[in-house]
Amino acid sequence: MIEKISKYLPENSIYLVQEILEEHHILIKVVNKRTSKHGDFKRFPNGSFQITINNSLNQYQFLLTLIHEIAHFVTYKQSKRVKPHGIEWKRNFQHLMLPFVQPTIYPASVLPFLANYLKNPKASTGSDVKLTFALKQFDEISGKNFIFELNEGSVFHFNGKTYKKGITRRTRIECLETSSNRIYLFNQNAEVEI
Repeated sequence: MIEKISKYLPENSIYLVQEILEEHHILIKVVNKRTSKHGDFKRFPNGSFQITINNSLNQYQFLLTLIHEIAHFVTYKQSKRVKPHGIEWKRNFQHLMLPFVQPTIYPASVLPFLANYLKNPKASTGSDVKLTFALKQFDEISGKNFIFELNEGSVFHFNGKTYKKGITRRTRIECLETSSNRIYLFNQNAEVEI
């Protein structure tokens, strides 16, 4: 299994990932980019399990997503009736990620944000704006910006529509869709085109 995914991982993480996969037998599929998620964990009616991960992720985001999904598998095997991102999953995710939180695997510019995120991991790494921004620095250039980088009043495009950035609420940004004059709430790290 490691041969299929090693090209997507940081080189110094491959051996550690291989150890995890030898202990936890699960099918991993690398799939084309999905805008709604980086990866997922599924249990099929026949009792088999599968993890899918987007092929568009940089190596650091790919590793983080892989371990996130393996934590779901481990949590399910331990106790089938728990919340998907509850305390049991958080503990497993933290435990599985700990060996990877080191400068030989993650860049120094990412480590403090990764360590802070792992104190209380959320369902999506995208919910941590600082970690998302740190990881984005290793993406291929896309010509897009995070919405939080734009000034209030900036005009941008998202999914074929034009918006004007408004005020920032606690965790979301109000944006006016210019053709309908309707207000929409955007995640702070939504990627938009100027």
